[in-house]
Amino acid sequence: MSTPLQVYEPFKAGLPKLGKYWKSLWSRRTFIAEHSKSELREQHYDSVFGQMWLVINPLLLSGVYFILIVIIGGTTDTTRYVHLTGTLFLFYLVSNSLSSGVKSVTSGQRLILNTAFPRIMLPLSSVVIALFKFLPTVIVFIVIKAVVGSPFTIQMLWALPILLITILLALGLAITISCINVYFRDIASFLPYATRTLLYLSPILYEASTLKPGLLFLEYVNPLFPILDSWSSALVYGQSPEISSVLAGLGWATGIFFFGTYFFLSREREFAVRL
Repeated sequence: MSTPLQVYEPFKAGLPKLGKYWKSLWSRRTFIAEHSKSELREQHYDSVFGQMWLVINPLLLSGVYFILIVIIGGTTDTTRYVHLTGTLFLFYLVSNSLSSGVKSVTSGQRLILNTAFPRIMLPLSSVVIALFKFLPTVIVFIVIKAVVGSPFTIQMLWALPILLITILLALGLAITISCINVYFRDIASFLPYATRTLLYLSPILYEASTLKPGLLFLEYVNPLFPILDSWSSALVYGQSPEISSVLAGLGWATGIFFFGTYFFLSREREFAVRL
């Protein structure tokens, strides 16, 4: 029996047949899971200490800011500390998606050159890995919230749709930056500075309500701003977030996802040449 031959044809209007493409992607969901697991094993998360580190790392991160705010800052505002840890953990879901996704295509050079598959699987796997790293921080946050006596309310369930919006945003950003990195490799070197700047421009070290009038524009130019503000309202204060903030976050996430996906799919067949 002859070996099946994979024929590559130019995309019409720069895009593949989307129905066939998404069907092919869905049929490889097991591969995405295994690829994500292999990346985690490479980072030693399959070991006992590696799994413990998923919990220890956010605990240490939380402890650093506890020293900064409570001990050095001399404040007894535990709500601010809960806000900081909760929003910081969600921010690192996006940050880890970016740091892992930026080189997801370029590091998969051999796989791309030797195997036919939807390339968007690579940044998608990066987001799966970031989500796996995020889940233990939820447990850490709940423990911190209980220890400081922060209230638990039914409105905290708003965190679920907000988390889905965040994952959509993280996926859009990972897809976009992985494609850009194929053409401009230096972007991976600038990414840590970009994410650190985004950290300071987001309502993490401060709350959205404390912004000075001259800085209110950050609410409209930072995609993470309405998401983190809504996350804090739901999880920290146990209140329903403003619908306008949730919709703004959804708008940003949807727009970036569709833009990044179109950009990625329209350039996907060039990757083998560029790599």
